[in-house]
Amino acid sequence: MIPLAHYLILGAIMFCLSVIGIFLNRKNVVILLMSIELLLLAININFLAFSHYLQDTAGQVFVFFILTVAAAESAIGLAILIVLFRNRHTINVEDLDTLKG
Repeated sequence: MIPLAHYLILGAIMFCLSVIGIFLNRKNVVILLMSIELLLLAININFLAFSHYLQDTAGQVFVFFILTVAAAESAIGLAILIVLFRNRHTINVEDLDTLKG
């Protein structure tokens, strides 16, 4: 049986890595999207750990909704990214600062 602390430490490490990825890399949109997904997965690990520890299914329900929102966010974000790359020929964030219609 793995104790709750190990899950929380893993979630905290993943959360810190994703925050570092967001703050250190502000040039590539793909890495920003991956960091946001890693952040959501770290939160899901904590929800599942507490759900199992407390014998409550509410955490599992939250994880289901977070994964659904994350999948929709990834699909829409990648679609926007493809359209921007086709129009601007770059995915550099500094080049995409003027989004005029």
